[in-house]
Amino acid sequence: MTDTTKTTPTARGLIPLPLAAARALLLAGGIATTASAFLAWTWTSEFPGDLTITGYPGGLQWLTFTAGILTALFALAAYGIRGLGWLLPARNNAPLVLTAIGAFGVTWYTIISIAVELGGLANLEPGGYIAAIASVLPVLGAFALPEPNTGDTKENLKAYIAKPDGIPAPQPLSGWAERALITVVTALGLAVFTYGIDTEYGELFIGYLIVVVFAVWALHTAGLIDRFSRLVAHNRSFTLAMGFAAAIVFPFTQSNDHYANIGVNILIFGTVALGLNIVVGLAGLLDLGYVAFLGVGAYTAALVSGSEFSRFSGVQFPFWAAALAGAAASLIFGVLIGAPTLRLRGDYLAIVTLGFGEIFRIAVNNMDGDSGPDITNGPNGIPAIPDLSFFGYNFGEAHDIAGFTLGRFANYYLLMVLIMAIVVLVYTRAADSRIGRSWIAIREDETAATAMGINGFRVKLIAFALGATLAGLAGTVSAHVTYSVVPNPYQFAGAAPPNSAFLLAAVVLGGMGTVAGPILGAALLYLLPEKLVFLQDKSLLAFGIALILLMRFRPEGIIANRRRQLEFHETGQLDVPDTTTLTDEPATVTKAGA
Repeated sequence: MTDTTKTTPTARGLIPLPLAAARALLLAGGIATTASAFLAWTWTSEFPGDLTITGYPGGLQWLTFTAGILTALFALAAYGIRGLGWLLPARNNAPLVLTAIGAFGVTWYTIISIAVELGGLANLEPGGYIAAIASVLPVLGAFALPEPNTGDTKENLKAYIAKPDGIPAPQPLSGWAERALITVVTALGLAVFTYGIDTEYGELFIGYLIVVVFAVWALHTAGLIDRFSRLVAHNRSFTLAMGFAAAIVFPFTQSNDHYANIGVNILIFGTVALGLNIVVGLAGLLDLGYVAFLGVGAYTAALVSGSEFSRFSGVQFPFWAAALAGAAASLIFGVLIGAPTLRLRGDYLAIVTLGFGEIFRIAVNNMDGDSGPDITNGPNGIPAIPDLSFFGYNFGEAHDIAGFTLGRFANYYLLMVLIMAIVVLVYTRAADSRIGRSWIAIREDETAATAMGINGFRVKLIAFALGATLAGLAGTVSAHVTYSVVPNPYQFAGAAPPNSAFLLAAVVLGGMGTVAGPILGAALLYLLPEKLVFLQDKSLLAFGIALILLMRFRPEGIIANRRRQLEFHETGQLDVPDTTTLTDEPATVTKAGA
C-alpha cells in the first residue's frame, strides 16, 4: 500500500489525530459531502438553482458534488487503492488539503449565500446543515495528516499547500497513448470552460471559480500538471491542433447565441493581448496606450465597410481588404508613434504611450465636423456597419450545419478562431526567430544587448509595429461584431474591457512571454466583469483583491514563462520540466543567473 505521508520521527499534523483516523475522516468527509448534494438545502426556490429537491442536485449543489468526488478520489489514492496511485505522483498531502478546502469553500459559500439572500439561517433545510458539517470533516482529516516538523510555523503550513521538490518521473508512454491523453484532457478542459461560460447567475460562477481554482491548485501540487507539461513538450504541434479543434467545437455546444458573443469577444480581447505580449512580454516595452491600435483598426474597417454613416459611405471593401486596411493603418500609426518615442525607456516611454492613447480617443471624439474634420462622427461614432459576407455566407444570419444552428455571434466566433490561429502562428514564428531573440535580449538588458551589436531602436520599432498590426487586425472584426464604433471604449482604464489597463493586466496575469498566458488572462478578465454584475459597484473591488492575491503568490502569471519563474523564485523550482522544448523563448538564450 502506498504511503503518501512523510513518516519521520518529527512528523505530525496540525490537528493531533492518528494517521488512520485522519485518513478515515478525510475519506468519510469526502463521501458525505458528495452525498449531501442530493439533499434539499432550502425550502424555497427563490434562491437561484432550485436547491429544494431531494434526490437530485441543482445549481451550486453540483459543484459541491464535484468537489466532494475529487476529495474522495484523492483520499482513496492516499490509501493506495490500485489504479489511483497516478493521482499522487508527488506522494504529498497538499492535494488532499486543497481539495478538502475547495469542497468546504463552495459548500459554505452556498450556505452563507442562502442565509444572506433569503434573510437568515431559518431558510435552510436540514440538508443544508448536514452539508455544512460534512464539508468540515475532510478539512479536519487533511490537516491531521502528518508533515515533518521543521520548527518554523510558516514552513509547516506551506507543506500543506505547496508542491514538493523531486517529483518522480512518470513511466514512458507510447506516442498514441500520449496523444490520447492530450485529447482527453482537451475535451475535459472544453467541458470545464463551457460550464463556466454558461453559468446563468453570479453565485454559480463564484462557486465554479472556487472549485476550479482549488482543483487546479491540487493537481499542480500533486505533480500532475508537471507530467502533462512533459506530454505537451513531446507533442507540441498535436496539442496546438487539439486546442484549436476544441475552440472550433465550442459554438456547437451552445444553444444560446449570447454565450457565443462572450466567446467572440474573449477571442478579440485575447488576440489584442497577444499582440501586446510582443511589446511587453518579449521586448519589455511598457505600453499604456495600446488599446488605441485596436481603435485604429476598428475605425478604419468601419470607414470602408459600407456604413451609410461613414464619411466614405460609397466605399465598401470586401472583408479581406478591410482587414488588411485596418492592419495597415495600425502598422502605420505604430511606426509613426514608435519612431520618435522608442528612444525613451521605462517610465518615460510608458507616459508617452499613455499620452498617445488619450490623444487618439480625444481626436476621434472631436472629428465630428465642428471641433475638427468630419471623419469619425465624433461621440456618435460610426453605426450600422453591415455584416460580413463570404462567398454568399452571410455572417449576420443563422445557419444550420450538421444539425446544429450557428447564430450571428457563432459565425464571427469561428472567424476569430481563424484569425487567432494566424496571430498565434505569427507570434510563435517571430518569437523563435533571430528578431525574437533580440527582443528578449533587449528586455533583459538593453545596454548589454546594444554592446553585443543589436540595434535596439530598430528591434523595438519592429516589436511596436508588429504588435500594433495584430491589434488592428482584431479591431476590424470587432467593428463588425458590435455593429458600430464609438470613442469611449478606447481609453486607459474603465469598468470593463477592452481598455489598456485590462489588456496589460491580461498579459501580466496570464503570463508574459507565453502564448496561452495572455489568452487565458483575457478570458478571465472578460468573464469576471460579465459574470459578477450582481456585485454591482463591488465587482471591481473583488477583481482587484483577486489580482493582488494572484500577484502575491504567483507573480510570474498563471502560465509561467520559464525565465520569469526563475527570476521570481529563489529556489529556481520550475512548474514545467527544464527542457528547451517547453520554453516559449528560444533555446539559445541562457537562463537568468546561469
